Amino acid sequence: MRIAQIAPLYESVPPKLYGGTERVVSYLTEELVRLGHEVTLFASGDSVTKARLESGCKRALRLTRACRDPLAYHAVMLDKVLSMSERFDILHFHTDYMHFPATRCLQLPTVTTLHGRLDLPDLVPLYEYFDRETLVSISQAQREPLGRVNWVGNVYHGLPAQMYRAHREAGEYLAFLGRISPEKRPDRAIRIAVKAGMKLKIAAKVDEVDRQYFERNIEPLLNEPGVEYIGEIGDADKNEFLGRAYAYLFPIDWPEPFGLSMIEAMACGTPTIAFRCGSAPEIIQDGVTGFVVDSEVEAVAALKRVPGLSRASCRATFERRFTAYRMAKDYLCIYEALAENSPRIQSMEISSTVLTSHTALT
Repeated sequence: MRIAQIAPLYESVPPKLYGGTERVVSYLTEELVRLGHEVTLFASGDSVTKARLESGCKRALRLTRACRDPLAYHAVMLDKVLSMSERFDILHFHTDYMHFPATRCLQLPTVTTLHGRLDLPDLVPLYEYFDRETLVSISQAQREPLGRVNWVGNVYHGLPAQMYRAHREAGEYLAFLGRISPEKRPDRAIRIAVKAGMKLKIAAKVDEVDRQYFERNIEPLLNEPGVEYIGEIGDADKNEFLGRAYAYLFPIDWPEPFGLSMIEAMACGTPTIAFRCGSAPEIIQDGVTGFVVDSEVEAVAALKRVPGLSRASCRATFERRFTAYRMAKDYLCIYEALAENSPRIQSMEISSTVLTSHTALT
């Protein structure tokens, strides 16, 4: 198939450091190319891909201090996509809803993967208005706030199978990875480690919007015994960081749409202790790849049970449920179904059960 992947411009594809959406777009794009499809990636000019690259800006916007209005660059990129649309069999957007007014009347099939939270009240009238846009969720939990919209599939994220290797032996520290923010609750991670009497390594970035939260709420806690703040790390460092951990802490306090770091830990053979929010109960198989808990007390108790989990089973579950190959095959099912119903599919005709055999928890 001739496929266009349209990524946000905030980070490169793949991102140099933090960046979940752009990382997933990269994994999907490269796997589709490997499977023999003709893929064009619309992304920042510093992206690296085996697909054909059409740049929307020279550098990732987060790395460009001169950028004051990121929507301006996205508008230009969208016009490029539309002007080239006849070259493709399908357009796959990862840019939220900004393209809806421009693509709603296209005869070409389009699909949009929603990567963010959907529990914001402002989104309800928007998706009700654009009720014929074909949407893909990244977890069943992500769908709950919107109700009946035109979902055409649910596709869990996937990683290249050989990107990480499993570590057979557990280390002696707990790991926290990602972003310092109120919803990620690094404060919980610190308290859990202190109560458990274990070391904690924090590898996370601090966005400017979270600077005050970090300085007021988290920085003072970094003086607790055994707590080490490493800062932001890239993919090259994750295997050692996650793989050598005793367990990975995912103490979130928000409706996480997916949580890529959970399957990164899984790929390294490391169990996850996750709070029961958003997608966590879908991703973590309780008692197999980790434990799903409801409090810090439960998290501390769960850490004592980690030695009873098999790190080999964590890796095997990753290989069965969360590889880039499985993700690409799921999307291809959707692409083909949409292409068969072109020029415009009838609302709600394609059921998300088309993906059940790939994404169901087994």
